[in-house]
Amino acid sequence: MSKKQKIKQPKNHIKTSRRTRKLKISSGAFLAPSFIGVMMFFILPFLVIIYYSLVDNPISGNFVFLDNFISIMNNSAFNRAVHNTFTFSIVAVPLAVVLSLLLAIVLEAKLPFRSQFRTFFLSPMMVPVASIVLIWQVLFHYNGTVNEILVKLGGDKIDWLKSDYALVVVVILFLWKNLGYNMILFMAALASVPKDILEVATLESATPLQTFFHIKIRYLSSTILFVTIMSLINSFKVFREVYLLTDDYPYDSIYTLQHFMNNKFRTLDYQTLSAAAILMSLVMIVIIGILFIAEDRFGKDVEG
Repeated sequence: MSKKQKIKQPKNHIKTSRRTRKLKISSGAFLAPSFIGVMMFFILPFLVIIYYSLVDNPISGNFVFLDNFISIMNNSAFNRAVHNTFTFSIVAVPLAVVLSLLLAIVLEAKLPFRSQFRTFFLSPMMVPVASIVLIWQVLFHYNGTVNEILVKLGGDKIDWLKSDYALVVVVILFLWKNLGYNMILFMAALASVPKDILEVATLESATPLQTFFHIKIRYLSSTILFVTIMSLINSFKVFREVYLLTDDYPYDSIYTLQHFMNNKFRTLDYQTLSAAAILMSLVMIVIIGILFIAEDRFGKDVEG
């Protein structure tokens, strides 16, 4: 190696380190707005909520530790809201996942009127929530379309939104609003299943059910996880539709956690509101963690 090459090496090293430093600075500059936004609108508010849940009220700020959590556990309205929310999620989320998967399979079969069928389920994504709720009010009002049909068929009118049938109405609304988005995700996942594996299964005389459960469902595991998580989150946010249908205090079966928290916000009961929000967050973290573990074990052989 010549002396000139020996002299050039440190200069190249210095240039590389400067370039790396500039790259880090520029990357940090690009990331800074997002980081600041996350800190201001997510991290700091969550820390404030934790603080509120541990004090008697935001003004005096006396530390009460877990008293707010114990108090909310003994609150009958909170317990009813928790029961109704989880009942709705247990019913609506599996239906949203299974029905959207079935719709994707049907559309994959290239049946007649396929595009019209897809448009019908995608239309709620383009319609404002207020318009969807207005349609449901027209359909399920005591003097609405559904009751008119029941009377013509010889039945009696049902007060859909002020009876035990209210949960059924909200589940139907939730499904109609979310099936289209889930269906598109499953259609994309089905299209990505390796064709050569499906051809081998056909040559091995595998039935369509065997092909679906032993091949397709494994490649769909990550999509099923994503759709389940999104449907679960959306089931906790169904308050908006229920509120527009029934106002602050709906029938008992559709009084959800967000109704409880919204009413506490209106009365400025921040400590109870914060305790309820933290408990709901912890439950969501546990459920989503379980789903991730199940998907990891189920889809491990596919990823490998």
